[in-house]
Amino acid sequence: MSEQSHEVRFATVHGHRRAYVQVGSGPALLLLHGLGCDHTTWSPVIEALAEHHTVIAPDLLGHGQSDKPRADYTLGGYANGMRDLLTVLGIEQATVVGHSFGGGVAMQFAYQYPERTERLALVASGGLGPEVSPIIRAITTPGFHQAMGLLTLPGLRHLGTTGLRLLAATGVKHIRDLDEVATIYDSLKDPAARTAMRHVVRGVVDWQGQVVTMADRAYLTDAMPMAVIWGRDDMVLPVQHAHQAATLAPTARVEVMADAGHFPHKDHPQRFARILTDFIRTTEPASYSRARWRRLLEQGAAGTLAPVPAATPA
Repeated sequence: MSEQSHEVRFATVHGHRRAYVQVGSGPALLLLHGLGCDHTTWSPVIEALAEHHTVIAPDLLGHGQSDKPRADYTLGGYANGMRDLLTVLGIEQATVVGHSFGGGVAMQFAYQYPERTERLALVASGGLGPEVSPIIRAITTPGFHQAMGLLTLPGLRHLGTTGLRLLAATGVKHIRDLDEVATIYDSLKDPAARTAMRHVVRGVVDWQGQVVTMADRAYLTDAMPMAVIWGRDDMVLPVQHAHQAATLAPTARVEVMADAGHFPHKDHPQRFARILTDFIRTTEPASYSRARWRRLLEQGAAGTLAPVPAATPA
């Protein structure tokens, strides 16, 4: 599956310019990238997914070509922004797919706007357990902004990104994601991007790990089809979180992709697109019912858990 560049469009929402790509036609598919990334992380799979869907892949505020203002970088703020972007684009409902931090945004979107969410797909997602890479925790520490200002000076940045990409090219599975790390590292030369990243991470991570979790609301997925896709060799968020998702949401479809890291959609784009497309094809979009939602909230998590299904290697 060849990786293609796509025309970047812009929409101004609440005075801030949002970058996004829109490809294909059919039911809407919203793709939300992870921390420090942008819409290009989805480039290897956009064309395949656009064969039967209208694919919307935005740059989240503070990332990519979107504005990086002093703004609300909480999960709720991002969910609001995605609702308003979809509204501007004339899209009422979508299957929402989130990778890493974008998975947290996707979960928050589905929680805040169930009437606009047809399905939920989480890809190596945050919010499913406390464990997280020490590199992510380091972003919350005092001095991160100043240290990265020095480390992203032209000479050091070039040396660092080149070294990371050379290491990634060795084929060692546990460092395969360093090419993506190099791209994120390079983006931090922009002080506004560093500030935005710091605000984002401090809202979801502290020195002990992830703060935000879906555990207390996972039972609400009984009203919505959900898929969880993970790379078996993920070194950022451990694959055990995929199995925890199966415990939290027993009706979810869980797929663990062999020989894949934190970016399974880039490691094996054809396989990833096939898994996601099959999930959409074999499930009916959620039909929001205020009465059912109220019953779920009243019932809570008690008594909703079932035996944990085995994760399926892909």
